[in-house]
Amino acid sequence: MSALRVFITGASSGLGAALAQHYAAQGAVLGLVGRRADALQHVSQAFENCACYPLDVRDSNAMQAAAADFMQRFGTPDIVVAAAGISVGTLTEYADDLAVFKAVMEVNVLGTVTTFQPFIAAMRQRRSGVLAGIGSVAGIRGLPGGSAYSASKAAAISYLESLRVELRGSGVAVTTVSPGYIVTPMTAVNPYPMPFILRADVAAAKTARAIARRRRYVTLPWQMALVAKLLRLLPRILYDRLFQHAPHKPRNLPL
Repeated sequence: MSALRVFITGASSGLGAALAQHYAAQGAVLGLVGRRADALQHVSQAFENCACYPLDVRDSNAMQAAAADFMQRFGTPDIVVAAAGISVGTLTEYADDLAVFKAVMEVNVLGTVTTFQPFIAAMRQRRSGVLAGIGSVAGIRGLPGGSAYSASKAAAISYLESLRVELRGSGVAVTTVSPGYIVTPMTAVNPYPMPFILRADVAAAKTARAIARRRRYVTLPWQMALVAKLLRLLPRILYDRLFQHAPHKPRNLPL
């Protein structure tokens, strides 16, 4: 049986790096994308059968070139994971945050599109494979102080659902994974309690399990899945009152 071929963006840190380590331990052939070449090299230095692509997922030409190189060297991937993401506090009243809004939307939404697009035709032709995108519980309801992130993850969840239906019957599955809190550099700056927070390796194992089962949608962990269901059911007037004074993620974090 040939080794699993897995292509992962956002692989230089956080969940993406943990997924790379998880699949490497299984002997997978890896294609890893990250903005920071040094961090990407650090993550991958012990891996065999690994190709690294230091690039920004907002650069569609660079993503297409990386995908073409990976497929020429290793063949069509069995799994493509769009794990690149930005989480930063934003407030619409500040003009400085307009550029931040744009960056968050481009990375978290369009970055998922640019990750998947170069692989779909080859996966369709082979009639197999999984495209996995990372949503968030933050995409269920709009969080104060995190408007860009919540909006981007809500858009990502809807995009992934559209893509899943578009590819129905093609042999290519689309899995949406919506985690709660994960121990990553993005959450390390949060100045508030984070219930049900998962270690990155645990989140990666659960994500890989959902991908292997070709799950359509999964929230991690199960406790946060219950929270997400409750959030959906809360009337708007009650939600507004409960979250009006919720603590905010810090603004002006480096992107």
